[in-house]
Amino acid sequence: MSADGRDRDPGANGTDPDPGAAGPGGAAAAPAMPAAMVGDVVAGDLVEVRPGVRRLTAPNPGMMTGPGTNCYLIGTEAVTVVDPGPDVPEHVDAIVEAGAGRIRWIALTHTHVDHWPATPALAAATGAEVVAFDSRDGLEVDRTVGAGDVVGEGDAAVAVVPTPGHASNHLCFWDAGRGLLFTGDHVMSGSTVVIAPPDGDMAAYLDSLARVRALGAEALAPAHGPLITDPDAYVGHYIDHRLAREAAVAAALAEVGPAGADTEAIVEAVYVDVHPMLHPVARFSVWAHLRKLADEGRARGIDPDDPDTTWTPA
Repeated sequence: MSADGRDRDPGANGTDPDPGAAGPGGAAAAPAMPAAMVGDVVAGDLVEVRPGVRRLTAPNPGMMTGPGTNCYLIGTEAVTVVDPGPDVPEHVDAIVEAGAGRIRWIALTHTHVDHWPATPALAAATGAEVVAFDSRDGLEVDRTVGAGDVVGEGDAAVAVVPTPGHASNHLCFWDAGRGLLFTGDHVMSGSTVVIAPPDGDMAAYLDSLARVRALGAEALAPAHGPLITDPDAYVGHYIDHRLAREAAVAAALAEVGPAGADTEAIVEAVYVDVHPMLHPVARFSVWAHLRKLADEGRARGIDPDDPDTTWTPA
């Protein structure tokens, strides 16, 4: 499983697929898409989620993307587009039509492949400035941004909030006037986020969650799923969930003792509440937790850069 921005941690927010569900003949059924990832979101629909903010969901639905990647158009006179999504011609045409000649900025939360590939076509069609943390993974930007920077003008303006963790170049965009934070893959509806080393970093992710929570947003606009209208409680759950998983990983490591265990064995010990089909996805987050524990002197890996290495308590 690649860290392409579509991965989800299968253990979150009470939306886990039922690991005991059975298919024909008693075999474990494939997990269904959590309902909380879907909500009112329909691919292709253009919906005003707040005055002056519209959501257009890309036609790339799936188990790891929910209904599809949400593209947001912010502003009335001029428009900032956040995360145009996949390079699907019909989707790009729909963004251009929704922008009605007013798109001037394209802001990318990060460079995983379900977020940015429509950017070159959209920029060519509109002349918009492309803005992101950096040029990477095939994306070429016109301007790099970081903490303290602003993208857009007037009611299309959003402040840059660096949120490394899911990806080292991840940004959120803060619309203080509307109390709305565009979260990309940092926080999503119906599921937590897989942190896949080496670019993903669990300690950085937890720090970024605290930074986002401190903003006091009225709502979160994620890249996948519907608007989140209880941000403080929701992000608090994210933090609690991560710390609980970390404690479970540390306990599993203590249980095996000096003999050690690889990441797969720890996943099987910790993710007993999760469908086995999703264990390969969970493996990345467990690896990220183990690397964090190692940095804190609480675990030791033969080769922490190898996802399949053997780990022991420190």
